[in-house]
Amino acid sequence: LMKNHPDTFARLFGTMSTETKDSTAPLQDTETTVIDAVKKANPAVVAITISKNVPVYERYYENVPSPFNDFFGGDFFNFSVPRVREKGTEKKDVGGGSGFLVSEDGYIVTNRHVVEDNAAEYTVFLNDGKKYTATVTARDPVLDLAVIKIGGSGFPHLSFSDSDRLEVGQTVIAIGNALAEFRNTVSVGVISGLSRSIVASDGRGQSEALDQLIQTDAGINPGNSGGPLLNREGEVIGVNVAVASGAENIGFAISGNSVKSVVESIQKK
Repeated sequence: LMKNHPDTFARLFGTMSTETKDSTAPLQDTETTVIDAVKKANPAVVAITISKNVPVYERYYENVPSPFNDFFGGDFFNFSVPRVREKGTEKKDVGGGSGFLVSEDGYIVTNRHVVEDNAAEYTVFLNDGKKYTATVTARDPVLDLAVIKIGGSGFPHLSFSDSDRLEVGQTVIAIGNALAEFRNTVSVGVISGLSRSIVASDGRGQSEALDQLIQTDAGINPGNSGGPLLNREGEVIGVNVAVASGAENIGFAISGNSVKSVVESIQKK
């Protein structure tokens, strides 16, 4: 058939090539959109380091007389027994989390459980490596949210999108301080569910019920807590808060509208 009608092969091949190119175009558009959203958001996403004074312990040896000394006489059977004692304190990094700037004058949103220790000190690292000492401005008593502040002005900051208009299957982007080590780690996924309710535990015996959460399969790791969940325009639709233990790619975020109302109430004070 191709031998008798070479022009048919040419037209067929051309059609197939065009279809192949067209089928990859949406993927290329999606990739470009995600890259642009990350470039837009990254400067406003921060890593939070938690540090506090912790006891310093030293090992020493104590001479302990042997019970055989009474029988044999003298001190021939003394033993050196290892002991541990406290010797002052030193400041150490004890954890970390994520956050994002919501104003040019240094207000930052994060999770309450990231900055809940009144005895700790909090240091914020911007994506460009600059670091700032942060003060806790407010902790929400109901939602796992907190607002902290750093000194300065002209900071890049993120804006919120209407999270009531989200749809299951929508592309989302998570950015955070993964494992409190890999700053501004990016993961991409979709919204897997809406209006989820969970009981979240911090691993230290404390737990709380969280409602109206966004479920996503975007990779959320320890240390991502407090980081933003973004749409393809780089706008905040949620704050990453928890993952389902024993599952793969089941993470949760507090809805952006809830976060926005908390931020606005604090800024009005």
